[in-house]
Amino acid sequence: MPAFLFYFFSFLTLFFGVLVVVLRNPVASALSLVVSFVGLAALFISLDAYFIGTIQILVYAGAVMVLFLFIIMLLDIKAEESAKVNAPAVIGGLMLALIFIVQLSLVLGEHELGKKTIADVPLQYEAAAQKELVTTIKTDLENKSLPDAKLVGKALFSRYPFQIQLIGGLLLVGTIGVVILSKREVN
Repeated sequence: MPAFLFYFFSFLTLFFGVLVVVLRNPVASALSLVVSFVGLAALFISLDAYFIGTIQILVYAGAVMVLFLFIIMLLDIKAEESAKVNAPAVIGGLMLALIFIVQLSLVLGEHELGKKTIADVPLQYEAAAQKELVTTIKTDLENKSLPDAKLVGKALFSRYPFQIQLIGGLLLVGTIGVVILSKREVN
């Protein structure tokens, strides 16, 4: 990916991510989140993570955001027109974010693992813990044999079937709850 495209999609993701927080209208905020997800998907695709980029578009920008917009519109939330910005809360949040970034950089700079790139990290944690010779993402990308879809699918449906069903049930219960709460009584 050319450098200007990387900067464009990075700016797109960050700008619309800020708009999610700044905008007062919940529908406009949710639509800004969709654009931020699309920019993030483009960054994943530029890293040759095609499966994650595709899932980012299909699941997050597609299904989840449609559900969010459906619930926002069903609740009939109005934009706050005359709300004042709480300056101490904004300054406190920015200070907390700055402290977190400094602390994270100091901790990662102290440890050997913090100096490795993502391409040098072993794919299987168990084999890395036993210090066996394992393939890394970098070697699999060079050999064009990275089975990312296979690994994600295997992990999701063999290790976490209960958690996936639980999340689906929670989304269903939440949607039903919103429908019941938004139902108006007719007098």
